[in-house]
Order: sequence, then C-alpha cells, then structure tokens
Amino acid sequence: MKRVSDLLVTRPPAFVLGAVLGLIVVAVLATLNQRLGVLGGYSAVVERLSGRAPSFGWRASFLLGVFGGSLLFSALAGGSTVGAGYGWLTRTFTGDWQVLVVGVLLLLGGVLIGYGAKAAGGCTSGNGICGTALGSPASFAATATFMATAIAVTFAIDSLIT
Repeated sequence: MKRVSDLLVTRPPAFVLGAVLGLIVVAVLATLNQRLGVLGGYSAVVERLSGRAPSFGWRASFLLGVFGGSLLFSALAGGSTVGAGYGWLTRTFTGDWQVLVVGVLLLLGGVLIGYGAKAAGGCTSGNGICGTALGSPASFAATATFMATAIAVTFAIDSLIT
C-alpha cells in the first residue's frame, strides 16, 4: 500500500487538473455569480482588516483554502514535494543564508505580482481562467500581457544564467 507522501510526489495529469479547475470556476459562477481569483480573496482580507468591509466573505475563505491546502500538502508530503525547491533560486543560493535570500526574493516577487494584479484589475486566475472563459476583452488583453511578459522574462533569465 502506498503512503500518502508517495502519492503526492507526482502530479495528476493536466487533463484531470484542468477539468477540476474548470468545474470549480463554473460552480462558483453558477452558485455565487462571481469570478474566482486569489486577488479577490487577498483584497477581501485587507478590506475587512482595515474596517472597510463588515465581514470576510467567501473570497477570504477561498484565500484561506489556498494557504491551508498548501500547508496540508506540505505536511502530508513531508520533505518529498513535487519539484526541487524553487528551481534556480535554491540551486544558486546555498548554505546558511539560503532561507533568508530565497525568502526575500520570493517576497519581492510576490509584491511585484500583487502590484501587477491590482494594476490589471485582477490576478492571473481571475483574468486568465475566469475572465477569458466569460469572453471579457479586458481579460484577454491582461492574459496576453502577462503571458508575453512571462515568456520574455523567462528568455531573459535563461540567457543570464546559462
């Protein structure tokens, strides 16, 4: 019998994950008439904590589920998670300072992603998955922009580190 951690070291096929994500998007749209996106959850938490909203709402619960799910995955998988750390970050920065350097770089990346998501009027999941599925021209433009930027940055980083 396989252990739970053994089951978590390989990802399910993309057609399974895509179908599940698609069903979740449709379910949220059908039941709540809302778009699914992580930025909405973050905004709901910030608005509640700053006193601009009377309650957290479902979007905050969604964000909590994303964080809780990742913690549960890490706990069940133990040290054997999918992939090898954070790619070139954990290969490049080693030793005693690795956690601090990688943490600072990931925090900086998160801040930049958050800024871009707010400027775009939604995150990659809100625009790329839900907005394009609904046929929103703004979401198609945002998705094309972040995909083109990701491809260009990937080529730039690859040319610098190889």
